[in-house]
Amino acid sequence: MAYARSVNRLIEELKRLPGIGPRTAQRLALYLLSAPQDQAERLAAAIKEARETTVYCSVCGNFTDMDPCGICSDTARDHSVFCVVEEPHDVAAIERSGCYRGVYHVLHGALSPLNGIGPEKLRIKELLSRLEKGGVAEVILATSPDTEGEATALYLKRLLEPVGVKLSRLAYGLPVGAEIEFADEQTIARAIEGRREIK
Repeated sequence: MAYARSVNRLIEELKRLPGIGPRTAQRLALYLLSAPQDQAERLAAAIKEARETTVYCSVCGNFTDMDPCGICSDTARDHSVFCVVEEPHDVAAIERSGCYRGVYHVLHGALSPLNGIGPEKLRIKELLSRLEKGGVAEVILATSPDTEGEATALYLKRLLEPVGVKLSRLAYGLPVGAEIEFADEQTIARAIEGRREIK
């Protein structure tokens, strides 16, 4: 079925979103066109506001609308425990578990030589800089249990061992090959509680 040029453009833009295929993109586009005008305008305004006001926290690298972010500036959290994650959505997933009260460091990716992602493209220098300031008792390597996540954890283990902090890895309550973002709260809570020291 042929649509107007503007509708086709909307469908094409929606297809670029992760997890959205052609049929879902078409369904979303047609829904937005038939929804009340103010609903579509609220969605457009929310996207615009998020793009204009969201930055990376200068401390941990998470998404925030204030710098430093709420987690880094929370004095009730344990700043001696760092949880190193691949992406900002991993922070949100771990926070949903409600059992972690330390702080985070977001790498913004994982090692993937096939995709041209080496250590220099991740926020590893920033992690080392934070550790050099002292006061860190434990670093939890919470990268995903897939090939890239495991390679990243192994690389960080070798890099951080001389620093002299306790290194631990999330327990395998998370299925191998899965993304932390899609795990349920109970699985993440068990994985954090059952983390083990890397030897």
